[in-house]
Amino acid sequence: MLERSPLFMNRLSLLVDLASMLAREVDLDAMLEMSCERVARALGAERATVWLIDAERGDLVARVALLPELPSLRQPVERGISGWVARTGQVVRVDDAASDERFDPSADRATGYTTRSQLVAPIREDGKAPVRGVLQLLNKLDGTFDEEDERYVVALAIQLGRALELTTLRASDPSGPGLVMRGPFNHIIGRSPAMETVFRRIALAADTDATVLLRGETGTGKGLLARAIHVNSPRQAGPFVTVDCTTLPAQLVESELFGHERGAFTGADRRVRGKVELAQGGTLLLDEIGDLPLEMQGKLLRFVQDRCFERVGGRETLRADVRIVCATHRDLEAAIATGKLREDLYYRLRVVEIDVPPLRERGPDEIATLAKHFADMYARRYRRPEPRFQPGAIDALIAHCWPGNVRELEHWVESAIVLAPDGRVEAQMWPRTRERKGTAGGEANGGKSVPVGLTLEEATRRYVAATVADCAGNRTAAARKLGVGRNTVARALRKVSRRDTND
Repeated sequence: MLERSPLFMNRLSLLVDLASMLAREVDLDAMLEMSCERVARALGAERATVWLIDAERGDLVARVALLPELPSLRQPVERGISGWVARTGQVVRVDDAASDERFDPSADRATGYTTRSQLVAPIREDGKAPVRGVLQLLNKLDGTFDEEDERYVVALAIQLGRALELTTLRASDPSGPGLVMRGPFNHIIGRSPAMETVFRRIALAADTDATVLLRGETGTGKGLLARAIHVNSPRQAGPFVTVDCTTLPAQLVESELFGHERGAFTGADRRVRGKVELAQGGTLLLDEIGDLPLEMQGKLLRFVQDRCFERVGGRETLRADVRIVCATHRDLEAAIATGKLREDLYYRLRVVEIDVPPLRERGPDEIATLAKHFADMYARRYRRPEPRFQPGAIDALIAHCWPGNVRELEHWVESAIVLAPDGRVEAQMWPRTRERKGTAGGEANGGKSVPVGLTLEEATRRYVAATVADCAGNRTAAARKLGVGRNTVARALRKVSRRDTND
């Protein structure tokens, strides 16, 4: 058996570690930063940078770089060796960068750094796929980059390309170069101002052990955000344990949380550790904390305060090093007023409060982006062709008020992909809306409603979109029904139309 060198094992472990991060709600910058740090160490380089092609702006952006002087960099794709690699898809290895006519010294001038040697490879899924970015190595520590370094960097760049294909840094046009920046966390889509506020708080909270309370309607993604807090925290190597407070019978809540000793009650034939112990060193998510039985809240309060507990039927006081995250769709202040929630527990849990906005407040662009993300995801899962949204399909989604939020949208799109064996997603494929009687606007407009609280512009856009959807995407017919010109309809839907690739 051949002996593996430490250098070989270091390079192999980098590929394995990268693959292990793909399914996690990790900070995308953190994932790329890990790659840069590890590849610089594995190649014996001073610095490593991942440049991505921003498909919307057409330039190169250094999402992460081992550049202590600047937080980020942008440069035109027409400039520098990295730009040349991004345009041509060819690998470049130069021993004296300053003597190469393609070299651009502007980044060195901005950072005060001196580039001597470079090794740059295109990031893409395979040798024929469009280029998504470039992986750049600067200044070999013990000489110059060699052919073995080049082979490894090419292999790593392809692995990075495949990794990016499975993240939310997805190409809007798979046949074209670049990526669209859809949000800072992997598997979590969102660029609206409302979600930017959430992401900023998530990132700040993840760096600490502070208790977090996530509040928002059902289906807004609170569980996904809770996991993002965990996997981007120092506790990421520890377990992430969830307790669903809505499914626990009152008599079993204490045992579920804190465990029990043998003989503690009828049927307790062995010692069982509770969720608190199972979360040791990690994060405990108390989902729907507003539904926790009142009789258990005092014992939970004690644990939140000092991380101490006893198993049911036990006398030994135990401790657990656990970070607590809570989530709820309930009005906790109303629960306090009616005596269903202890006020002292409420203030202990409400350390860092994060309000997750409903889908209807995230804007039409985000609804369209989410729909296309879910369409791509389910097309791959069910082996359907690349989804193509037909005229009126996105308009119909934007017109809906989404009482079930992102979860409801995901199920709608999944259903449509199943019903679209040719990849053509049409408005009539969306599930029929069945509003409850008495819902404002539900009976009056054929099951569609416009929620209150919207600006006049947004309410108009949604009403026009609903009319277009009812006319099967025919804007001329919709304009006739609305008593306006077709250009008026087009103006009302302009933002939406730019997101609908087939309109």
